[in-house]
Amino acid sequence: MDISDILDFLRSAMRSVGAEVTSPWFCLQLGLVLTGAGISLAAGAAIRSRANLTSRAMGWPAPLRMMLRVLVGYSSTAMFALLMRVTRVVMKQLTWPSRSYLLAIAAKLALAWLVIRILTSVIRNEFFVRLVSLAAWLVAALSIVGQLDPTIEALDSVSVVFGGLRLTPLLLIKLAVLLSVALWLTNIASNFAESRITRSGDLTPSIQVLLVKIIRLALMALAVAMAMSAVGIDLSALAIFSGAAGVGIGFGLQKIIANFISGIILLADKSVKPGDLVTIGDSSGRISAMKTRYISVAAGDGREFLIPNEDLVTQKVTNWTYTDKNTLVKVNFGTNYDADPRLVCKLAIEIAAAHPRATKGKAPGCILTEFTEAGMKFALTFWIPDPDGMDNVKSDVMLALWEAFKREGIRVPYPVREIRVRGGALPVENTVEVPT
Repeated sequence: MDISDILDFLRSAMRSVGAEVTSPWFCLQLGLVLTGAGISLAAGAAIRSRANLTSRAMGWPAPLRMMLRVLVGYSSTAMFALLMRVTRVVMKQLTWPSRSYLLAIAAKLALAWLVIRILTSVIRNEFFVRLVSLAAWLVAALSIVGQLDPTIEALDSVSVVFGGLRLTPLLLIKLAVLLSVALWLTNIASNFAESRITRSGDLTPSIQVLLVKIIRLALMALAVAMAMSAVGIDLSALAIFSGAAGVGIGFGLQKIIANFISGIILLADKSVKPGDLVTIGDSSGRISAMKTRYISVAAGDGREFLIPNEDLVTQKVTNWTYTDKNTLVKVNFGTNYDADPRLVCKLAIEIAAAHPRATKGKAPGCILTEFTEAGMKFALTFWIPDPDGMDNVKSDVMLALWEAFKREGIRVPYPVREIRVRGGALPVENTVEVPT
């Protein structure tokens, strides 16, 4: 089919449409269609306002409840299809069947839309539901008006050839539809596998995330390959394009690929895993999620740091819970030289041991670390079961030390500045009066 054939087809179609529109029977059918649409809208609104789906569908299976909800929601469409069908029967009895063809088309289009919406009610994704419903209804509409085969031929007549690959609009539409369905099924399968893997208590969190990512990538690759094979695309014909894509990825997407590979390495070597408390540079917090490109570190104050996986492989990372959650807390403090250092250490050890989060099996320790100009420096160390809230524990111990020092008369040193003036008074600025 060349350009001249397409133009001739369009001219003949325009002449046919013009003849039909000017016919009085067409105007009568159009008026009946509009009247039926108004009645259907009013009836559907009344049905939706009075239908109580909660009480009527209680105890029904989930698919039946969804179907009933769709029927009530599209009651106007169902009513319109029924009215058009009844009007078509009446018109066939009163006049020639060819004078009521528009009513038959309207009834079939409405019924097709209703059936498609019922069938797609099992899909949870609202965007995917609308996309599939619209695509299926367009195919049904072209079939109803008898233009499906000409449309397919027109879409297949325009092509672009790349080596042994022939691309047409029809091929791209088929590929898009099959890819959408395949990826939807892949998402369902991967979600099911993820739910089963996360419920397994024998796998560590990092292995669970690694298995889920591998399954998702494998299913997506399989879905793409099956969809391309189903529409007749030879995968070997894409070897040149895959090589070019590989070069483009190597030069233009280096960071993305590096983060992806780093994420696989982190999941495999288990150096970090969801739930670990880590410090990366100036960012500290607990790992809440490990994604393909980054990890999410929750700081505990509402912030979340999104750190690229490459940084965790190439930079220094402090993992507070890598092999053992027990954490050593160190509190540095000082006293003046009037205090007894042995009494100070005894008080500090008793206070640390009395804290509710202190590990009972490991005794606290306190040592004198330094003699300074201002006083003596001490270091108190004790263990807690996990690093959560370590700053709060240090604050509690320091407050208890302050109270104990006040009770025992121990003073904490602080800088004092004294200014002594020798050889007379401070210089005073001299002022000279100028006579007027």
